[in-house]
Amino acid sequence: MQISPCPVPSITKPNAPPTPVCPCIPPETPDCPQTPRPPSPSGAQLAPNALTTLPTVKRLLNLADASYDQDQTLILLVNAASAWVQTQLGRQLGRADYDQQYHSPGTQELVMRAWPIRSVTAVTDMTYGIDFSPASYDAETYASIGVLYRDDGWPPRCYHGGLTCDPVAKRMYLRVQYTAGYILPKDATALEPRDLPCDLEALVWGIVQSQWQEMANGAGGLSAFSISDVAWTFDRSPREEWL
Repeated sequence: MQISPCPVPSITKPNAPPTPVCPCIPPETPDCPQTPRPPSPSGAQLAPNALTTLPTVKRLLNLADASYDQDQTLILLVNAASAWVQTQLGRQLGRADYDQQYHSPGTQELVMRAWPIRSVTAVTDMTYGIDFSPASYDAETYASIGVLYRDDGWPPRCYHGGLTCDPVAKRMYLRVQYTAGYILPKDATALEPRDLPCDLEALVWGIVQSQWQEMANGAGGLSAFSISDVAWTFDRSPREEWL
């Protein structure tokens, strides 16, 4: 007679929540829901286009012992001032990659929308799908002002119309892939030091200092005050030192 073994009863704790089983194989992968993650950053952060750094601004304002809330306010002011400066200039100043189309000026100089030029990946004739040889143009001599120079000139292409087929509009047939812009102070390293002109950074210093003092004094844009018949005059226009 064969005797079957007695089954071992499973012991569970009453009211114990079920232990979640991680579906990840192997566990602890980056997408695993049980993988510990650092807390998400909170508070204001310097924007990618910020033209100065928080330590520099605190030094200029003599705020070495600034509180966390003061730091947050300064970061917001730096971001706003940096954006305003670049809006006035009509271009981004930080280093970035660009893929843009241009029409030929019909001369030897093709002016980029961003500068200084740091490198050119390709210049393509989109009509024929042919890349210009890098040896045929110079991207270094006038890089600081954003000009690609070609000794043979950039041949113009136009749309023609009318009875005599006159050129009526230029064609954007040139595609330029390039890297341009300055290395901002916050992005500088030992191998790549900052090269943003100091006068552009100083614009941000002036705006931040002006706004910080205005907030500290509680003036709120007050430009004139009269005691007799109490007159208050507020000026919300950009400061002359900003322009």
